[in-house]
Amino acid sequence: MATSLFHDSLTVRTQSHDYPIIITEDATSKDSSMAKQVAPYIKGCQVLIVTNDTVAPLYLQALEDELAEQFTVKVCVLPDGEQYKNQTSIDQIYDALMAEHFNRDVTLIALGGGVVGDMTGFAAASFMRGVNFIQIPTTLLSQVDSSVGGKTGINHAQGKNMIGAFWQPQMVLADMSTLKTLPARELSAGVAEIIKYALIMDEAFLTWLEENLPAMMALDLAVLGEAVKRCCQYKADVVAQDERESGVRALLNFGHTFGHVIETHQGYGNWLHGEAVAAGMMQAAELSQKIGWLTLDEVERIKRVLMLGNLPTKPPAIDVQTALDLMGHDKKVKHGQIRLILLKSIGSAVVTNDFDNDLLLEVLSQHSA
Repeated sequence: MATSLFHDSLTVRTQSHDYPIIITEDATSKDSSMAKQVAPYIKGCQVLIVTNDTVAPLYLQALEDELAEQFTVKVCVLPDGEQYKNQTSIDQIYDALMAEHFNRDVTLIALGGGVVGDMTGFAAASFMRGVNFIQIPTTLLSQVDSSVGGKTGINHAQGKNMIGAFWQPQMVLADMSTLKTLPARELSAGVAEIIKYALIMDEAFLTWLEENLPAMMALDLAVLGEAVKRCCQYKADVVAQDERESGVRALLNFGHTFGHVIETHQGYGNWLHGEAVAAGMMQAAELSQKIGWLTLDEVERIKRVLMLGNLPTKPPAIDVQTALDLMGHDKKVKHGQIRLILLKSIGSAVVTNDFDNDLLLEVLSQHSA
């Protein structure tokens, strides 16, 4: 049996069902392959693997061939990119399922990053009103965040992730060795979500990141595995309390309201999600400082950590009114009021609409067109 440098697991507990997250380095090895890890969680005998044209040449063949020894396996390969996270791609998944006469016994396997995972989950939630699915996230961002918790969906031209469903996977397999093929820009995008967890939940974790980010950026898989495990545990704890984002789970969207403005305005895919979230977290930190909750030194500390991850700390120039209009489509808007996740201190976040709108305008105008 191959020896893994890092192998761990934890359980996500939800009202829907409990499921494991397996974090490993050796799922691409012969003795402990992706197929062997996910096979026990496949229901029925039908499998549709959904992936994209970037990931498919790397990992699809081995997974498909090995699963085909036990199951009827078909594949749906989508184009790669946030700009394809739309109804057209969902229809491609439906078409593949219908062409094979697959039924409620099918298991969908998402092999790819957050876009593939979100769309596969949404297809699973809606095909025949709900079928089984498994997440095999191959990017750092999807391993630490989007593959866990059951948020699935697609984008609309006027807003990111506006169409979707809550649908929990049967299991998540996070294989650290897939990060070896990840472009540096995508690695940094995942680091943004890791930093997010530290900022909203655990200042000690931020200190750990300040010490360990250089090793993470150098692809030390053991350090990356530890970071993934910590983030998955943070998210699992939140999801257990609030599966459908009616309360505390909204805190996980720190930086996202500002970030989604960037993604929508710039065109999906031009700024990676993690890049936009990084700039959005800086804007949220700046607003937190203007309110009086953070010090200037703390804002600078956040900026330094983001820079360690090779992340942007400023948004692109966007007209203030345009930014406000796009914020108005945010899912956290309540009774017509924009609600933001802000930092009371590093490691402590709050969802609030109790801020001076003029201060928000100041933050937006600093980077306006």
